[in-house]
Amino acid sequence: MSQPAMTLWSDADFYSPYVMSVYVALAEKGLPFTLKSVDLSRGEHLQPQWRGYALTRRVPVLEIEGFELSESSAIAEYLEERFAPPEWERIYPLDLQKRARARQIQAWLRSALVPIREERSTDVVFGGAKKPALSEAGQHAASQLYETASSLLAHGNPNLFGEWCIADADLALMLNRLVLNGDDVPPRLADYASFQWQRASVQRFAALSAKRGG
Repeated sequence: MSQPAMTLWSDADFYSPYVMSVYVALAEKGLPFTLKSVDLSRGEHLQPQWRGYALTRRVPVLEIEGFELSESSAIAEYLEERFAPPEWERIYPLDLQKRARARQIQAWLRSALVPIREERSTDVVFGGAKKPALSEAGQHAASQLYETASSLLAHGNPNLFGEWCIADADLALMLNRLVLNGDDVPPRLADYASFQWQRASVQRFAALSAKRGG
């Protein structure tokens, strides 16, 4: 089956958790794409010549047949609908309620837990950086993360909804902000994050930042 040409725009360091989410979604679906980067630290995404999405000027951006889309969760949902199972691999649960829950988890991870994202930036995950102890706000956010993740994983399965979905990659990344910094993470959650991190698509993305740093 012929597939349209696609380009995924990333930050130059490959540290963006949202780029990772889209990269993993594309890889899991088996969709070929060209990966390009823009240097956010130098403001390249703000320059008029950048072929990115002018409405938001943020990565990730997916270009496909003249259509440009930003915001990682919107891209993942678009990919699931356009490249639908069974022709392509599924990245969201088949069950309607589980699919809604997966999207809820993604939205929550992107809008809440701000102190964790601020105090445990992804250079911890992809660059091996170590950060100082969490602030009181950071500790509160971590407790909220642990409580919610423990509830979601109370079934004891290695994935959120039986079979893997894109929300597993997103939740594992948030947990790994703490795990890989050496913070005190409940063992069951640390094991879940470690298991998810071994997925081939995730490892392929992590290798990009490692190569960039090396």
